[in-house]
Amino acid sequence: MTFDGLAAQVGGRVLLPGDDAFTSSSKPFNERYASTIPAAVLSAAGADDVVTAITWARENDVPLVARGGGHSYAGTSVCTGLVLDLRGLDEVRVDPSTALVTVGGGTRMRALYEALRPHDIAFPLGNSDEVGVAGLTLGGGVAAVSRAFGLTCDSLVSTDVVLADGSTVTCSASENPDLFWACRGGGGGNFGVNTSFTFQARPVVDSATCLLLWEWEQAVDVMLLVQEIQRTAPDALSLRIGLASGGMVSVIGWHLGSADELRALLGPVLARTRPFRCDIEDRTYWEAVEYVHHETAGGAFAGRTRTTSVPLPEEGVRTLVTAVDKWPGSGNPDGGGAALFGWGGAINALSATETAFPHRDALFLVSLDTSWLSSDSPQVVRDNLEWLTALHEDIGEHTDNASYLNFTDPDLPDWRQAYHGPNLTRLAEVKRRYDPDRFFDFPQAI
Repeated sequence: MTFDGLAAQVGGRVLLPGDDAFTSSSKPFNERYASTIPAAVLSAAGADDVVTAITWARENDVPLVARGGGHSYAGTSVCTGLVLDLRGLDEVRVDPSTALVTVGGGTRMRALYEALRPHDIAFPLGNSDEVGVAGLTLGGGVAAVSRAFGLTCDSLVSTDVVLADGSTVTCSASENPDLFWACRGGGGGNFGVNTSFTFQARPVVDSATCLLLWEWEQAVDVMLLVQEIQRTAPDALSLRIGLASGGMVSVIGWHLGSADELRALLGPVLARTRPFRCDIEDRTYWEAVEYVHHETAGGAFAGRTRTTSVPLPEEGVRTLVTAVDKWPGSGNPDGGGAALFGWGGAINALSATETAFPHRDALFLVSLDTSWLSSDSPQVVRDNLEWLTALHEDIGEHTDNASYLNFTDPDLPDWRQAYHGPNLTRLAEVKRRYDPDRFFDFPQAI
């Protein structure tokens, strides 16, 4: 296959293996999929290049995937055909009079936060620099402020989509509303390539953050107490409770209020346990963004999720603690672990079918993860994946059969129901209408 014809039609650059920037434009975030090498990458210069690439790929029977931030947990932002790199579509336009924010489909979090900060407005966004706005939004987009402000997709006003036939449509509540519904939680890569998004932002709020760390022997008590704090807390407070291999318990939180309020909300756990670190501080909104910023050591990893609408009982908590204590180990310093992300609040203000994101009754996302290095032995990899599968099954006794699409798991059984729940049938109808030939396809595509 030659890509000369495509290169002659686009304003961007077609990269082939061995070219400068080829690897940086196609390397999977999750090194578990490092062996997937595309035949070519098109670094799109604009939306016209997206139209041209899709048309050319169809005519030449070449598989195509779009790549925004490239953070797909399952490596689906890379294929063996043509990777459409959208990172050049990263313009951010802010209308201060309406707080409407229009961003290119390849915009990533660092650039977006930097564009919003001078205007002191924001909407729910991710906490890692290179996460792309497209994947975040299309999968729903749960942020640290989502209990107060909803999902990323709940702030979406409209989006431009290049369809499989090469046409471009704008969808909103009044224009192509079925596609708009699907773009609010139905998952990236399913219906077309989103080249632009417009969001409704809101004024930022001064905040407080916390980081509390405990020794391992307090894990069960801490988890039980903090779950109850989150259950009864105002929507302004969002907590993440973490269990990390190596024996550490953590709570990181963002409160849209004062440090005194946050300290009072955390009173029950502080009165009954003794953290060896307890940082509770007032911060500006932008300082809080930096405080919850997440980095990873990289390497290969796998994750699985479930949801629960009630706090985990003591038996469920002990299941997590025991499993993390027996994590099989690897060379990756990220290790393995489990976490409960506080959901509820504004996330639950809509019904399960108002948007394509179905998990509107969840109080917590239960996230399980493990990691390794490419230099680890095949046995280490097998041990880690078997550990993850067993824990996912065991905690299923205390949780719902529901999983967060943006933490994509390529090994997840019954993924259609777990990701999409009651929205699967309608999503399939939207898929048939806008992509009847399944040009946009991957293992867990609608």
